[in-house]
Amino acid sequence: MSKVSYYTPEGLKKLRDELQQLKDVERVKASKAIAEARDKGDLSENAEYDAAKEAQGMLEMRISKLEEALAGARVIDESQMDTSKILVLSKVKIKNQTNGMEMTYTLVADGEANLAAGKISVNSPIGKGLLGKSVGDVAEIQVPNGVMKFDIIEISR
Repeated sequence: MSKVSYYTPEGLKKLRDELQQLKDVERVKASKAIAEARDKGDLSENAEYDAAKEAQGMLEMRISKLEEALAGARVIDESQMDTSKILVLSKVKIKNQTNGMEMTYTLVADGEANLAAGKISVNSPIGKGLLGKSVGDVAEIQVPNGVMKFDIIEISR
């Protein structure tokens, strides 16, 4: 049974596009590389053939993971979501109690996480620690070097 993940419409489209590219283009390239290597003679001593087969195996594994992710993918209707609590796709402004630094993050599915763009996974330690909190709450989050405390300042969509 596949794990359910929630995506924005754009994130789901990106996932589907990547899968289509791998199936339609990369699979054909991998097959051609194997065929070319096979034509070069003895397969027992053909490093090019071994490399092509390994690349094909990695490609098939990636395709399988994407298909599994898509099987459990759900699109979130942001208009129906409660803004009083932090949920998937919530935009959250938090303040680190230790250094006073304010940060704004959007909680997204694993496949859409991009820290440079301010998007963190709901399955990350910070994401898990923020889920379900409301404005004014303090999130105590276990990180590798201890516990960090964040004040929840603002929640939006």
